[in-house]
Amino acid sequence: MSKPVVAVVGRPNVGKSTLFNVLAGERISIVQDTPGVTRDRIYADVSWLGVSFTLIDTGGIEPDSSDIILSQMREQAQIAIDTADVILFLTDVKQGLVDADSKVADMLRRSQKPVLLLVNKVDSFEKYMPDVYEFYNLGIGDPIPISAASRLGIGDMLDEVVKHFPQQDEDEQDDERPKIAIVGKPNVGKSSLINHLVGEERVIVSEIAGTTRDAIDTEIVYRDREYVFIDTAGLRRKSKIKEELERFSIIRAVTAVERADVVVVMIDATEGVTEQDAKIAGIAHERGKGIIIAVNKWDAIEKNDKTIYKHTERIREILSFMPYAEILFISAKTGQRTKKLFDMIDVVLENNSMRVATGVLNEIMSEAVAMQQPPSDKGKRLKLYYITQVAVKPPTFVIFVNDKKLMHFSYIRYLENRIREAFGFQGTSLKFFIRERKGE
Repeated sequence: MSKPVVAVVGRPNVGKSTLFNVLAGERISIVQDTPGVTRDRIYADVSWLGVSFTLIDTGGIEPDSSDIILSQMREQAQIAIDTADVILFLTDVKQGLVDADSKVADMLRRSQKPVLLLVNKVDSFEKYMPDVYEFYNLGIGDPIPISAASRLGIGDMLDEVVKHFPQQDEDEQDDERPKIAIVGKPNVGKSSLINHLVGEERVIVSEIAGTTRDAIDTEIVYRDREYVFIDTAGLRRKSKIKEELERFSIIRAVTAVERADVVVVMIDATEGVTEQDAKIAGIAHERGKGIIIAVNKWDAIEKNDKTIYKHTERIREILSFMPYAEILFISAKTGQRTKKLFDMIDVVLENNSMRVATGVLNEIMSEAVAMQQPPSDKGKRLKLYYITQVAVKPPTFVIFVNDKKLMHFSYIRYLENRIREAFGFQGTSLKFFIRERKGE
């Protein structure tokens, strides 16, 4: 089941970053009084009363003039409307109601999406409540008074947020078809790839309704197996500002990855792998999805016997945090190697759901310990008692040890490599949790 998405919209300096950090539980946006500094982290996972959702910060606004503030707020609101299940519209009790708030409220009201109107900086309910009532004039429901900085009213606000999450219908819950998200920078060829796969297979393509977002789901049948491809290409309006365009493509990627089993990260062979590609791939990696890197426009590259090797080496270098990802060189335009994508998807799906018996895991761990002694500190050596797999998608393991502090990252990586040598697990990340067991 995919997590709902909640987006925050508001003018400069109303406290978007402060609210984002309070909800995310850590200081992950830069908070300054300079408008437009929230360039840092765009999304975070939030949990409230056992319900998880993805929180999106729609972005900073650089105000050269009130016209630019309004046009960029509209851009933010459009991003929120396109991608979110619930929109948080943040205003400021101390600045009062301004014209830009009213104009954005009109857009949000017409969107038919649930909108919660938050009035921030209400540090004292007694003092500021008469000013909060002014915000009823926006006509988008009851204003909710909060103070992000003082953490007042946050619980009541979150209670309202989770009430608006869409109920998953039974059809969606029972849908066992693999979901494949195609993500990447704008103009890398995401839509072309899907169009090619559809045209090549001459199948009936249905645009599946029922998703709350703009990403179009396309059903493709290959060798009698149905796949649902999620295309994130729909950048409806080209932003003049490159940064906003990048932010938009990352937000679209977050919402698509959330719903997918396997993520195909498309890279433009003519440009090579970029930092933006690494950001987008990192979203899929963090969420433990199966990952395939598809290097598109391979037909446009001049080649010799070292070309593939050089490209592969560069990708592995930039995306060093995911050495397990499968790489495929394709051309969506000519169809070169696009059929192989289905074989790779099947392998990655299988690996992402693979379970390994506890007895076999413990044999591998014992052999690994015998070959390379665990680390020690101040005369105390790490002891590994037991390993077991507790989950799939991604495969997740718990290792019981005598002292967690002695378990260095490098030794976990060593054990991961031994497990991968035995079982492959191509295309999927592996997660490890370390637990202490006393008195052994």
